[in-house]
Amino acid sequence: MKDLSTGNEGKLILKFAIPMLLGNVFQQFYSLIDSIIVGKFIGKGALAAVGTSMPITFLLISLFIGITMGFTIIVSQYFGAKDMVRVKKAINTLYIFIFFTSIVMSVIGILISGWIFRIIGMDPTIIPQAKLFLQIFMAGLLFLFGYNGTSAILRGLGDSKTPLYFLVGSVALNIILDIIFVPILGWGVWSVAVATVISEAAAFIAQIIYLNRYHKVINFSFADLKFDREIFNKGIRIGLPTGLQQTFVAAGMVTLYGIVNKFGIDANAAYSVAGRIDNFAAMPAMSFSMALSTFVGQNLGANKPERVVAGLRSTLAITAVISVAVSFVTVLFGKYLMRMFTDDPVVIELGRGYLAVIGSFYILFSTMFVLNGVMRGAGDTLIPMFVSLIALWVIRIPIATMLSSHHAIGIYGVYWSMPIGWFVGAALSFAYFLTGRWKKKAVVKYAADGKRTE
Repeated sequence: MKDLSTGNEGKLILKFAIPMLLGNVFQQFYSLIDSIIVGKFIGKGALAAVGTSMPITFLLISLFIGITMGFTIIVSQYFGAKDMVRVKKAINTLYIFIFFTSIVMSVIGILISGWIFRIIGMDPTIIPQAKLFLQIFMAGLLFLFGYNGTSAILRGLGDSKTPLYFLVGSVALNIILDIIFVPILGWGVWSVAVATVISEAAAFIAQIIYLNRYHKVINFSFADLKFDREIFNKGIRIGLPTGLQQTFVAAGMVTLYGIVNKFGIDANAAYSVAGRIDNFAAMPAMSFSMALSTFVGQNLGANKPERVVAGLRSTLAITAVISVAVSFVTVLFGKYLMRMFTDDPVVIELGRGYLAVIGSFYILFSTMFVLNGVMRGAGDTLIPMFVSLIALWVIRIPIATMLSSHHAIGIYGVYWSMPIGWFVGAALSFAYFLTGRWKKKAVVKYAADGKRTE
């Protein structure tokens, strides 16, 4: 556990964010390795099936992810206030929520898997592969939710290293199983989903065994779990807007796939592969945003709001430098990055165009995410939700629809809609940050004389 309320702000955030960044990079290896092996050994049809399944799985689990972030904020603020009794209650309540939610979402995901692919107009020839892949993935949600929930708790406690260690082992197992199942045994795309579920289960089980033996705060035992309604209500209040935001973002991504599908299977495969690379490029901004949220939570919990602005400035400077470097790589080497996944020249060229457009504007994306990280850390999650909805549904999707309908622009209309949405989102987030209203949303509250009132 790490107290982020004392010490140099920039150094603390950097040290805390690096393990999270590495962890997020390894997390992306789940889908990255799947796509490489599927594209090279099965074909672009299977590649499109896996690629389209990813935003749909995100759509189905995004509400849970957002609510989990709400509990993470509560844990970080109570930890900053040194209230370990409520830290433990928040952890127990989250685990109970994880167990029941994972079962419900698994059933829903399995039942609607075929229907949702038909709704977005996927090529009928690849629906059976995509449906089976999605059903297997959804059947293992308990392990995915359990691992991610435990990792989120640890981050709220200031521990970003322990989740990384288990994730590295899980990714290594996933790669080994992918190689055994597809190139060696010759199994289909469904086996890639099986490999992912097995790897997630191994990570969660190993994580729980380790924490039960060596961690002072987290002890996973069904017999000792107790539900706290007050903390649950706070977690829902903070996490639900973020969950709804994630859900609408995921729905937007699925909608954009519906637009892309009109351009054929080559465009679908290119969009899927370039999206994998784009996810990697976005990892630094997302990781530093999450680190900043924990930093803000702990410092507001410790009644040190002046450190929040200093932390924001440091984070913006760091992510700006990283964003420029990432843009340089994706724009200049996009064609070679695409060749890692496929040898199809049409798919490679379409994907290169995506990376050339998107990669030029990562600094807008990082600015938007970092600013939203401050609001979330304070517990003010409603405004970031509205900002995301406006940037995606009011700006990006209409622009993508309009521009892509012109023959001369085509699929590039979908590409250009993304940086336009980022610009609007960053401008709105900055304007709200300047109002300072987010400071009043903290879970742990203090009077003017510095005494705690909640």
